[in-house]
Amino acid sequence: MKLLYTVNSPYARKVRIVAAEKHIDIKLEPVVLTDPDCPVKHYNPLGKVPVLILADDESLYDSRVIAEYLDNRTPLAHLIPKDNSAKSAVRRWEALADGVCDAAVAVMLEQRKSEQMQDPTFITKHMDKVLRGLRALNDDLGQNRWCVGDAFSLADIAVGCMLGYVNLRFSNVINIADDYPNLERLQSNLLKRQSFSDTMPQPN
Repeated sequence: MKLLYTVNSPYARKVRIVAAEKHIDIKLEPVVLTDPDCPVKHYNPLGKVPVLILADDESLYDSRVIAEYLDNRTPLAHLIPKDNSAKSAVRRWEALADGVCDAAVAVMLEQRKSEQMQDPTFITKHMDKVLRGLRALNDDLGQNRWCVGDAFSLADIAVGCMLGYVNLRFSNVINIADDYPNLERLQSNLLKRQSFSDTMPQPN
């Protein structure tokens, strides 16, 4: 199997962490989405990463589909619970974390435009989503060690990848440690895992 990814995509990082935690060997192929010869569009008509290319040249996307596929590949350390109630809870955390990432990416792309072309209303709208999402996740986590139940799961991976991206892009305006202490505690625990430390976002 081969994963097409970009280094700082929080969605691709989620897949890389799932593979590492499950001890599944995947060939990693970094891509540049703006490159005319980028292979991503051949495998995903939306032109987004991550894309997992299987042995028969079929492809899977997006990160939620790939994560579930990998989790079911081996019985080792299931990251998505089999119990329906717990599974729904994990998926809910993942959906909110991914939604915060969606809003954060939208803000980042808008801010890359020239100042004259930026839409302040658009930026405010999506930054509000980021802040509301962070507050909800922080409050829901409370003093718990993990997001759902007593075990590390895909929920923690999704939230950790989101926090890594927010820290990468918005550390000048969002202080996780001061404003979201429960999430900061979770992030500190996650960074002790090799799967997280090996996939840290790279400033660019």
